[in-house]
Amino acid sequence: MYPLWEELNRLKKCRWVELCHPLNNQSPYWGGIPEGSVELGKTVFDWGNEMLDCLIQTFKFPGQFGTHIDFPGHFVKGGALSEKYGVKEMAFPLVVVDVTEKVKADPHYAVTVQDLQDWETKYGPIPDGAFVALHTGWAERWPDMNALSNFDEEGGENFPGWSMEALQYIYETRNAAANGHETLDTDASVLAAAAGDLACERYVLSKGKLQVEVLCNLDQVPPAGAIAFAVCPPIQGATGLPVRMWAILPD
Repeated sequence: MYPLWEELNRLKKCRWVELCHPLNNQSPYWGGIPEGSVELGKTVFDWGNEMLDCLIQTFKFPGQFGTHIDFPGHFVKGGALSEKYGVKEMAFPLVVVDVTEKVKADPHYAVTVQDLQDWETKYGPIPDGAFVALHTGWAERWPDMNALSNFDEEGGENFPGWSMEALQYIYETRNAAANGHETLDTDASVLAAAAGDLACERYVLSKGKLQVEVLCNLDQVPPAGAIAFAVCPPIQGATGLPVRMWAILPD
């Protein structure tokens, strides 16, 4: 009788996969953020209070914390912030590009246009409005900050990521809406070091696109055919926020 209710019942019979890490006071975050920026679940109104018997907590965290979404204003002065993106912009056809075997051979691996074209040979063109997720296997290193950064003896970071050419392909040749990855940064570390900047992340946000960092469970999602949703509180003026993201797999 009510088609949307029937569609919801059908979707609930599909498999739903969590794509974000749980957070606590020991969860890692970028070292440039001042100490004391994370304080989760602090009790400010406890059980047994005569005014009202209930529990109230406060939560303090940086916008770029855990699995999080970045808005253009994070890297682009004057760029769009959270309020520019409505709920429709948070639902996507999900594309998962798996380069885990290449990363095992080279932890600096940067996804190439050829990787994307190989994906398209198997599954068809990357669709308009897609969320393109890069699966590297790096999520297994959570929540060890040293393992995520993969520091070398000189203190340099060593992890895989996107290349500029691959991002230009998904946004300019195709019309993706967003990209995501399991690492702490967009750029493969070797490319960031060569550029002296997070040039790939700057490019994404300068295009008015979105990205979600520190994803997980991409190994549980098919390369094509799933849909993804990202949800965060509608805090105005945010450059980024911890996000709840999940995928719904086809029947």
